[in-house]
Amino acid sequence: MTSGKTVLVTGSTSGIGLGIARVFASENYNVVLNGRKSSDATDALCEELGQLGEGHIHFQACDMSKPDEIENMMADIDPIDVLINNAGMQHVSPVEDFPTEKWDLILALNLSSAFHTTRLALPHMKQQNWGRIINVSSVHGQVASSHKAAYVASKHGLIGFTKVCALETAETGITANALCPGWVRTPLVEEQIHLRAEKSGRSIEEESLALLSEKQPSKAFSTPKQLGETCLFLCSDAASQITGTSLTMDGGWTAV
Repeated sequence: MTSGKTVLVTGSTSGIGLGIARVFASENYNVVLNGRKSSDATDALCEELGQLGEGHIHFQACDMSKPDEIENMMADIDPIDVLINNAGMQHVSPVEDFPTEKWDLILALNLSSAFHTTRLALPHMKQQNWGRIINVSSVHGQVASSHKAAYVASKHGLIGFTKVCALETAETGITANALCPGWVRTPLVEEQIHLRAEKSGRSIEEESLALLSEKQPSKAFSTPKQLGETCLFLCSDAASQITGTSLTMDGGWTAV
């Protein structure tokens, strides 16, 4: 039996977004996956997630850095009950050398896309007096690291935007919250670890520990599944009064 609710997870063809989508699919939600282009791989993902539960799985191609494409996507899909803004990217460079086109793209994708999806999802949520807005920020929405100006700015902005949405919907059945993960074991992080190992000559296990030890006191990665299960909790009745918060999952990174 389906949950009767539809969740849109932006940037959900891999990594954190896909992990979140898998959790919701297993709980019989109708899931809208999102990526830039449809392909045989996205068809396979829809088939895979469709076997996890009884909800309908649909892929929607959209470049989340482009407002007109976001408007078209939101018009094409069923009204959204749960909106998970996860799409994002990173670029590393000192401020004085940071490419202006990269700055504009990261702000558009990491921050502005969440504004556009939210403004278009809210009317239906308000009409039914229920909705969940979950913005995947980062530990870098709370603290900074060198050479990540656009990413840090966008993730800080996403937390501020989340708070505004929570205040504006405080007397409704809608909540808005941000997730702030530290290191998460995703394909991109795996690639980073392998590059470190190639440079140092050390093992993958040694470089994994070295990476974690730099920032994350627990010396353990979060997983996309854990993030998905946290999102699922935020959709429960138990979380109906949790709004405007930043749920930090960073193994103690920001406890210092």
